[in-house]
Parts: sequence; structure tokens; C-alpha cells
Amino acid sequence: MTQSRGKAAAKSSSRSARQGNRLHPDPQRRRDDWLSLDGQWQFAIDARATAAANPDLVKWNKRITVPFSPETIASGLEISGFIPACWYRRTFKAPRLGRGQRLILRFGAVDYQATVWLNGRLVTMHQGGYTPFDCDITDAIDPKAAEQTVVVHAEDDPADLAKPRGKQDWQEQPHSIWYVRTTGIWQSVYLERVGSSWLQELNWTASVERFEIGLVAHIAEPADGLRLRVHLHVGPKTLSRDEYAVISGEVRRGIALSDPGIDDYRNELLWSPEHPVLITADLELCDSSGRVLDAVHSYTAMRSAGVLGDRFVLNGRPRYLRLVLDQGYWPESGLTPPDDEAARRDVELTKAMGFNGVRAHQRIADPRYLYFADLLGLLVWEEMPSVYRFSPQSVMRLAGEWSQAIARDRSHPSVIAWVPMNESWGVPDLPTNDSHRETVRAMYHLTRALDATRPVIGNDGWEMDETDIIAIHDYDRSAENLRQRYCDRYEPRRMLALERPGHRVLLLKDEAYRGQPIMLTEFGGIALSQEGTWGYSQEDSPEALANHYRQLLAAVHDLPVFSGFCYTQFADTYQEANGLLYADRRPKFPLEEIHAATVGER
Repeated sequence: MTQSRGKAAAKSSSRSARQGNRLHPDPQRRRDDWLSLDGQWQFAIDARATAAANPDLVKWNKRITVPFSPETIASGLEISGFIPACWYRRTFKAPRLGRGQRLILRFGAVDYQATVWLNGRLVTMHQGGYTPFDCDITDAIDPKAAEQTVVVHAEDDPADLAKPRGKQDWQEQPHSIWYVRTTGIWQSVYLERVGSSWLQELNWTASVERFEIGLVAHIAEPADGLRLRVHLHVGPKTLSRDEYAVISGEVRRGIALSDPGIDDYRNELLWSPEHPVLITADLELCDSSGRVLDAVHSYTAMRSAGVLGDRFVLNGRPRYLRLVLDQGYWPESGLTPPDDEAARRDVELTKAMGFNGVRAHQRIADPRYLYFADLLGLLVWEEMPSVYRFSPQSVMRLAGEWSQAIARDRSHPSVIAWVPMNESWGVPDLPTNDSHRETVRAMYHLTRALDATRPVIGNDGWEMDETDIIAIHDYDRSAENLRQRYCDRYEPRRMLALERPGHRVLLLKDEAYRGQPIMLTEFGGIALSQEGTWGYSQEDSPEALANHYRQLLAAVHDLPVFSGFCYTQFADTYQEANGLLYADRRPKFPLEEIHAATVGER
């Protein structure tokens, strides 16, 4: 770890802040002073899920490569059966702490319930398989020991359908559209050294109308006289350099940028897929004497996302969305990107196929993936992994973890929409059950309460009530059927009332349609026929697949009632072989042909 020293620590955040060949695990909240704990850990399966057991009594009989889950090849284990719980252990050399400094242990994600000890002392517990957590381990460090020992117990009942689990299969072997489970640690573990007070939470928002960047910073262990220095710049050009007093442990400011009102200047700074300009943010938290206690590199962007009439708008201008459904799995590493370049390559491939965005389906993406989406200009619909059994417990789990996900990702300019529910999963009786309907409404309004700057799709697919976008799933293999079904742009209310894709009503009540944008957010799903694969429809050759894809996309482009679409899917995922790419990301037919059909070239 490197020692932060005053202003020298606040270098340009355009740096990758790499350790070896790995990006910082949270590129939007980077410190120079960090140490990765990824790599080899001791490992043991806990068949009885005994979280209260003494870690000293565990029989450590395996080794695992963190941050890959034990089900994956990359972990070195590739366990195919059920893992109700497991143990992790490793040692590390504690960095030397200066006056008042603290040491923070951070986890990107542990599925599902984590208990963490340091040197035999319980330091934290966390519930939720897709969201980060951390703890201050300073007081648990043994100053006399050459190395410190961290132990993690992860409990993840594979049969529990009342917890957010996304596409993780509850059967022992993956089937249909359900995939290999993700147990235990599956995102990076790392240490950060901070001062006696430090930046605990950081949130950026942008107002294109006011040409203003909103900043909310929460300070841990605040002291009297703290000041926060904020430098916003694009390359060498400074946009703002200010200093704010920390009041009641936080800073809330709207940072007005110079706006001459000239479109050329405004467009130069606006973030979009064609022009993904990022505003670098260097922050220093200083004590009353001016000494830097904490330095964080971040970034933001001048970008707005919303709905205007029946169209989605980006930066106040209508934007037709060409999305692809992205399950986010890699053959060798599951939900964890095998490396940074793989995450970047997925973003690049998505754009090369003509899409301007993804629907990150039933997962909360790795922060490094979102960083590359920000950097390269890819729009993202972020979606909460579903529960599959309704109960008061499942509702509380869903709401709690979704709130954490929004808090983690609401500063990413690439994230342009929130999807808290999908296809009535976890609320199967929406048309008849008041509790199920109120759950969807509650999740919609919770999302709007936490972030009112983006559209919210209440229940993507069908049976919609509260929603900012009408999102339809229709896997009819016939392009002509799609043309006939959605041809009436002048009577969308009648169309929405009559059609039953998936044998489900689209709207729970007529007044659910208020003139919102209508999008076809799942369709296609064409697989290449081969033994053991699954798809919504199948073709027997790449040429037939290409022709079918062109027909479907031409039909959708011909339907003016739609203000966007999302094709299923980006890449083959285990047995679900309906990707435009094979699982190893090879295209099934030439990228230039995929691109031409996607953008509507004839």
C-alpha cells in the first residue's frame, strides 16, 4: 500500500489506479492507498451451514482463487453440487498505520449471508448476495503478529427461493433459463487505508437544465473543522475547484458549471454513447489545519435520462434505444469477469453489434463493467435479481438489497433506467392478489424515492401498473406476427388492452397507460440447434439464424409505436444458447451483418 501525502495524493483520476494488471475494484471511488486480497485462500465446505461454529475448528482441506465462486473453473474447484455454506481463510501483512489512520476491509459481493472474523474477533455481518459491504478492522489488528488472519463464512441456502437470486438455479443441474449457482465470495476483497475521518459515501447527480453537478458526500467519524476540497476537470481543463465545510458529517452541494448557452459548448461536455466524456473528480478531506485525511479519485458526467411523452430522452433529446439482454456470465468464471479486459471487451462487442445499450438482466453488474460502460459510452438498464417465492421476508430482502444496489450505482452515467421487478417473478398472482400488486407498486415508488433522475420500469414484461415505460416481452418467432400485433401506433391503449404475449395481460388496469414510451424489451431468443441447448426458437445453421435475425429486427424497426427494443440475447449462457455470440464471445455470423440489422440498415 502507498502512503497518501496531501495534495500529491489527489492526482488525476483518469489514471486506472491499477494494482498489477487489475483495476481498482470500485473505479468510481478509488484510493491510491489500497491492497488487493484476491488470490489464493484456504477453503472448506460447510455442509451443515453452521455460521455460529468456531472458525478455529474448521478443517481447511481445499484452496480457492478469490474472487471466483467455487462453482467456476476459474476458482480452481468447479464444484457442481449444492453448497449450503462455505468457509474462507487467508493471512495478510497489515500495513503500517500513521497517526489516526484506519484500515478498512471491503468486499465487493458475497452470496448470500456473510460473517467475517479478523484474528478470531467478529468484525461484521452482511446479508445480500449482490451488494458491497465493509468494516473498520483497525481495532482487531494484532500489533504483535507478523500476519493477520481473516476468516469469512458464507451461507447460501440453494433451496431458498425467498431471497434475491436472479438466474441461480435451485435444481442441482442448470435447466431451461436457469444457470449455475454463485456461492460465497464472487467480487474482489481488498484493504484501504484512510485517515481518522474518511469519505464513506459519495453520490453524483447532474442537471443538464441547470448545467450543474450535484454532490453528496457522507463522512465517517467526522470531527470539528473538516473541509472537503473538490476539483472537477476534463483533462487539463478545470471546470470547478471548490472547498466546502463538512456540516453534520456530510457535504451537499450543487456545483454550477460555466454555461455560455452555446450548443457547441454544451454538446462538448454532454455524455452520450457517441461522446462519452467523463468529468474527473479529485476529492480531498482535510482537517482544520489543512492536513489531508483522505483522498479519493472519482468521476461524473453531465447527462440526463428521462421520459418525454411517448419517447425516452437522453440529455433532453429523443433517443431510440437498441438494447441487448446481457446475462453477464462467462464460461470459466460465472458472474465474475475473468479479468478487466473481458469486461471491456463485452462493452466493445455490444457496441460493435450496433446496440447502444444493454439490459443487465437479473444481476447487479461488477463495478468494473459499469466503469467501461461509462468510459466507452454504453447505456445500461440495471435490474434487481428476483426472488421466486412471495412472503413478507422476501419483500424485505428485496427492498433492502435493491436500496443498496441503487446507492452503489446511481452515480454511473451509463445507468439510465432501474428495473426492480421482472415478469412477475416473486409476485406470480399480480392480477388477483393485493399484496403482490402492492409489492410492485412499493418497489416502483421506493426506487423513485431513492433516485428520481431516471425512469423506473415497475414490472418488465407484462402485468404492468406503476411504470415509466411500457416494457413488453414477446417471443413470437414470426416477424409478420409482430408487425400485425403492434402496427397501430394511433391506438396504443387498445393494442395494450387486447394483446396477451406470454398469455399475460400487459396492463393490470387501463389507466396504467398514461402515454408512456412503449418498448419491446424481450424478443427473439433464437438458438442454433444442437443437442442439450435451449432457446425460444431454433435455427439449424448460422445462415438461417442471420436471416431470422434480420427479419425480426426489420419488423421491429418498422413499428413506430416502439421507442426502443431489447433483443434476447448477447451471448450463449450455459445451456441457453440463444445468443448472437457463442459463450466464448465468437459471433455466430459476421459482426458487420449483426450491426447492419441491429441499426436497421436495409
